[in-house]
Amino acid sequence: MAVVNILNAQSPLKAFLEGVSLEVMPRTASKIADFKPLLAPGSRVYVAHIEGTPIEDMVATAKRLAADGFAVMPHFPARIIADEKVLEDWIKRYAGEANVREALVLAGGVARPVGKFDSSMQLLDTGLFEKHGVKRLHVAGHPEGNADIDPDGSTTNVDLAVQWKQSYAEKTGTEMALATQFVFDAKPMIAWADRLAARGVTLPIHAGVAGPAKLQTLIKYAIACGVGPSLSVLQRRAKDLTKLLKPFEPIEVLTALAEHKAANPDSLIAQAHVFPLGGIQASADWITAQSR
Repeated sequence: MAVVNILNAQSPLKAFLEGVSLEVMPRTASKIADFKPLLAPGSRVYVAHIEGTPIEDMVATAKRLAADGFAVMPHFPARIIADEKVLEDWIKRYAGEANVREALVLAGGVARPVGKFDSSMQLLDTGLFEKHGVKRLHVAGHPEGNADIDPDGSTTNVDLAVQWKQSYAEKTGTEMALATQFVFDAKPMIAWADRLAARGVTLPIHAGVAGPAKLQTLIKYAIACGVGPSLSVLQRRAKDLTKLLKPFEPIEVLTALAEHKAANPDSLIAQAHVFPLGGIQASADWITAQSR
């Protein structure tokens, strides 16, 4: 019996990849003829809203994915939303045209807001998500800090923001999780999760990692997105000429997170979220291979 249990035991990585989510943009999604063969049924797919993308394209992508049976979570970046009227219009369009009532609410990477909103908390404070029955909201997490929010290099403001968002979730009955920026090293993610738990935070963490991609591509995105200490993982790899031309895969960081979760079931780190920086197909194929 013991041998059978060992043989049937699920590996920590495979268990950690259950429920893994993926991020797409309307532009990249349009290149995929059919998502159903790529992703597990019911997978959560985030639809990233980049400045300049028409809301019509966002809603059409959400509608397509929802019709295929996926849990769709469109981005609501505060800094590209002009006012409450625009915010309400977006919420109503996603609900009415795509039957989507989930959202990732974040500040967004735009340096200068187009209107009155500067942070995700301001969007939440409008009460419009509650008004229109959006009961699942994810918010951004920054395991390596955020220089825009804490210019002094600390994590004071980002930590306070997480606590504010948890209070909002508790007050409104919203199902909430922290979807994080991608990291290349598990240690900062684990340390951040432990620090939040020590401060009384209970929100589950969906740990962001970059899908398989060329090293040069990942370094470019990492610098642009302000990835901190874990960037050294890529820099060390870049010095190894034998690895320079091979695609970087998130096997090490995900395995470390999976083993930590297996050893610490109560950890806030709940599951993985993949940024397909090397392409949707490549990330989907990699996830499938690791999940077998």
